[in-house]
Amino acid sequence: MQHVEMVRIGTRGSTLARTQTGWVADRLRALGAVVQVETISTQGDARADVPVARIGGDGVFVRELEQALLDGRIDAAVHSLKDLPTAETPGLSLACVPERATPFDALVAGPGATLVGLRSGAVVGTSSIRRVAQTRALRPDLDVRPIRGNVDSRLRRLDAGEYDGLILAAAGLERLGLAGRISELLRPPAFWPAVAQGALVVQVRAADRRLHDILAPLDHMPTHAAVVAERSCLAGLAGGCLAPIGAWARIQDDGSMTLGACVLEDEEGRVRRIVAERQADARTTQVSSAALRHLGTDVAAGLLAAGAEEMLARMRLRNKNG
Repeated sequence: MQHVEMVRIGTRGSTLARTQTGWVADRLRALGAVVQVETISTQGDARADVPVARIGGDGVFVRELEQALLDGRIDAAVHSLKDLPTAETPGLSLACVPERATPFDALVAGPGATLVGLRSGAVVGTSSIRRVAQTRALRPDLDVRPIRGNVDSRLRRLDAGEYDGLILAAAGLERLGLAGRISELLRPPAFWPAVAQGALVVQVRAADRRLHDILAPLDHMPTHAAVVAERSCLAGLAGGCLAPIGAWARIQDDGSMTLGACVLEDEEGRVRRIVAERQADARTTQVSSAALRHLGTDVAAGLLAAGAEEMLARMRLRNKNG
């Protein structure tokens, strides 16, 4: 890391995105790199009043960062991996995946509150199709309403009494120092997180070996393995990052990896869901990338055999028309 040239890192402008990028930048500086952070506005940030599914689908939080990479305006981009489409952009690659934070969703409502314990008719805020469907499956009597904006603005609206509770990613709250606001962690099998939720990724130009070498120490093998399996499952379902699909890969006590995934369909509050789960044969430290991708496609195949393709097609049509 001696005599390393400046690394220009791109980030979205939200407080959470800048915090996540700052975390990566600090670790690179500790390795001896000179780091400059560039803030780049994305379409998803600029149109915070519009449901994400209506802005342009997958990639609304990453396209501008990717273009800045391709143009050479930045050397690396930090993303929440759940925002990144499964199809890699030509000319770019995922250089490292740091250790994952808590992968689950969280209820933010008040001390001791639980999702099953909220009063009937309580107003719960979330705009994620996946979260809406799972909330309705567990509590069809709740009033689930859309909410967009950064974490701080959502919490302000909760505290102002517009909502009785919010469902947010636990990782974002933790990274912002707001873990104390978490009332309940929502875990599988009742509540499945988004694919790669809680994981960051640093994206660089594929041909930039210097940056790959610089970032290599930040890669966390167990996290990287887990998200490869989860994203392979998502790709096998032809589901974008906005689809009502949840997945969670985890390492068991014997070192093997288990991947479970869930596909949801919400038709006027009547929620159907199918779940599939498989286990890799070898220990995670011995599983190749090809084997991890096979694990993901195997789980996807199980979901497709149970009717996932038709469910997702109907959900896409309803969201497009709605």
